[in-house]
Amino acid sequence: MAKRTQPALNGDASTVRDVAARAGVSASTVSRVLGGTYPVAAATRAKVLKAMHELDYVVNAHARALGGATNKTVAFVVDDVTGPFYAHIARGVEEQASAEGRLCMLCTTHGDPRRILAVVETMREQRADAVIVVGGALQDKAYHDRMTHFAHALDRSGSRLVLVGRPPLGPGVPATVVDYDNEGGAFALTSHLLSGGHRRVAYLGRVPGLSTSAQRIAGFTRAHELLGLAPDPDLVLDGVFSRAYGYQAARELLTSGREFTAVFAATDMIATGVIQAVRESGRRIPDDIAVAGYDDIPVARDVYPTLTTVHVPQEELGRAAVRLALHRDELPDGQHLVLGTHVVLRESTRRAAGG
Repeated sequence: MAKRTQPALNGDASTVRDVAARAGVSASTVSRVLGGTYPVAAATRAKVLKAMHELDYVVNAHARALGGATNKTVAFVVDDVTGPFYAHIARGVEEQASAEGRLCMLCTTHGDPRRILAVVETMREQRADAVIVVGGALQDKAYHDRMTHFAHALDRSGSRLVLVGRPPLGPGVPATVVDYDNEGGAFALTSHLLSGGHRRVAYLGRVPGLSTSAQRIAGFTRAHELLGLAPDPDLVLDGVFSRAYGYQAARELLTSGREFTAVFAATDMIATGVIQAVRESGRRIPDDIAVAGYDDIPVARDVYPTLTTVHVPQEELGRAAVRLALHRDELPDGQHLVLGTHVVLRESTRRAAGG
C-alpha cells in the first residue's frame, strides 16, 4: 500500500510531491495530469485528482505555463471599462467566457499603448486561452510591429490574440479580428443628415492617429463626396471621446460665428455634452441644430431629446470574440468577422428648415 501523508500543518501549501505521495504515484505522473500534455490512464488520473482534492492542492499558474497548458482564462484588455460602450462589450465577453468554462480577467490600460503591450506580454506568459484587445488602434509602425510579434508568440503558446474594433495586423498574422462596419455607419449617419437638407455639418471628436476615428471620418467624408460636397475643415474639430469635451467644443463652436445646422458627434458621450451646450445657448434641438451620435449606448435613449445615433452590436462583439478565439473553425475562410451597424432615428434630428 502506498504511503499516505497528511497535509502540512504549518500553513505551507501542498506540493506536487505531497500529491504524488497521497496518490501513490510519481511526481512526474502528477505533472502529466496537471499539464494535460501526455496521456495518463483514467484510473491513475482519478487517483491524482482525488489526492489533489483531499490536500486542497492549488495549481501554480506559472508551473502550468512551463508545462505548456493554458490556464482556462480569457483576458479582456480595454482602456477604461467604466465607459458604457466598453462595459457592454465586456458583458458579452464575460457571458461567453462563462459559457465556455473560462474565467474572464479584466485588464485596463488607461489609454497607454505601452500598458497594452505589457498586459499582452503578461497574458502570454500566463498562457491565457485568449487575449482580447478592445478599442481603436494607434496608427504607429512600432506599435503595429510589436502587436504582430505578440500575435505570433501567443499562437506558438496555444493562445490567441483577438482584436475587437481594430483593423487586422496584416496577411499571415495569426490573430482573430471581430470588427463592425465603422465607416459604413458614419457614412449612413452623415447621409441621413445631408438628405435632411443639412449642408454644413460639424464633426466633433476627431482623434488623429486612432483607427476608429479615421474610419468614421472616412465615412463622413465619403457621404459628402457622393453629393458633390466637401466637409468644411473648420467644422471638423479634434478632441477626445467624453461628455466634457463635447460640451466645451460645442460651446466654442456656438460662439465662434461659424455657421452650421447639424453636429455629428463622434460618440454618444460627446453628443450628450453637445446637447447640453446647445440647450444652454437658447437654441432648440432639432429645430435650430440637429445632433447625432455614434454607438447607441443606453444614454442615447435617456437624454432629451432622444439621440439619433449609429447602433453598434456591442455585446455580440464580445461574445463573438471569445467564441471565435476558442472555436477557430467557425470561420474556415479566415479569422475576420465584420458585424453590421445601422442608424437609429430618434428625436434629435430632422429635416433642416427649407430642406
